[in-house]
Amino acid sequence: MKTIGVLTICLILLPVIAYSQTSTEQDMESAFQNAKKGIYWALSNIPVKKSTIDNDLIADDKLAASVKLSKEINGVRVTSKGYYITNEVEITIYKSYESLKAEGYNVPSSGWGED
Repeated sequence: MKTIGVLTICLILLPVIAYSQTSTEQDMESAFQNAKKGIYWALSNIPVKKSTIDNDLIADDKLAASVKLSKEINGVRVTSKGYYITNEVEITIYKSYESLKAEGYNVPSSGWGED
């Protein structure tokens, strides 16, 4: 009789646990995608004169990402925090001026590395 009770409880809990893991994975993936959007936005909007920019990306009246781009010696550093419901994912990347040019980003010819 105990085995039937334990078996019944296991059959009820396993789908619930599997669903919650899938849901958490999807939520983290959505936050990660929002962080990536912030990275691409920053790389597409590199300032000519400023040494840093901060911006929030908003979609559907919700904060999707907070982005910070800083000019560093011979390159840039971009940090993006992506948000989705109660999840937050942070990505930081470093790119040299040469790799930015090679990837086709609009890199200002003057003012780089002189700040």
